[in-house]
Amino acid sequence: MEFAVYEPPAATLGKVPVVFFLSGLTCTWANVSEKAGVQRHAAERGLLLVMPDTSPRGLNLPGEEEDWDFGSGAGFYVNAVQEPWASHYQMFDYVTDELPQLVSAEFPVERDRFGVMGHSMGGHGALISALKRPDVFRTCSAFSPISAPSKVPWGQKAFRGYLGNDQALWAEYDACELVAESTLDAPVLVDQGELDPFLEDQLQPHRLEAAFQLAGKSIEVRLQSGYDHSYYFVSTFIAEHLARHAQEL
Repeated sequence: MEFAVYEPPAATLGKVPVVFFLSGLTCTWANVSEKAGVQRHAAERGLLLVMPDTSPRGLNLPGEEEDWDFGSGAGFYVNAVQEPWASHYQMFDYVTDELPQLVSAEFPVERDRFGVMGHSMGGHGALISALKRPDVFRTCSAFSPISAPSKVPWGQKAFRGYLGNDQALWAEYDACELVAESTLDAPVLVDQGELDPFLEDQLQPHRLEAAFQLAGKSIEVRLQSGYDHSYYFVSTFIAEHLARHAQEL
């Protein structure tokens, strides 16, 4: 697994907080590091950024490269139980356990001040990581997240392939199902473009907002007029997200 790290100037003076950015379908760590303009804002806020890849690469598994929305580049941040994926596609443990331990050992960071954010599939990943592991991630935000993966085609395809047909196992990786039992107490910020072509069929933020409200959890879902699903959208609002993380951390 490859990942990118941005160290802010503040890291030369002492330990700093960390924000993980989880990317979406087809992406690598390079998308956010090259397209989002995120480094300047992280430098201003004294945040170290960790940008993982979206799946293992080059395993030559059957079907690994057949679909853009499953397999390589599409790990969906779950721990696969179906073969041939189970031996390698343990993305939830990688993001919430292995990588935080590695970053803590190798970089000047404050282990109790980690946040997580993401885009699209990575927005889903950020939500479930924070909801399932609030002991690791104290803050959370998302751009255009796949809010209810159990209910939409992208999520159903991935869950069926990685997890099988057990709906109870699907619920363990669906933010709308997790929020009621989560102990995450930080407010969650979600930005969603109103012109996003995937809004109605794949993302469905209204389900997420309703689930949070029903659970008595704090969430702000902002529908941004004129914006789509692209990194132009992400780059426009990412400074506000990092400011929220910095303040809460």
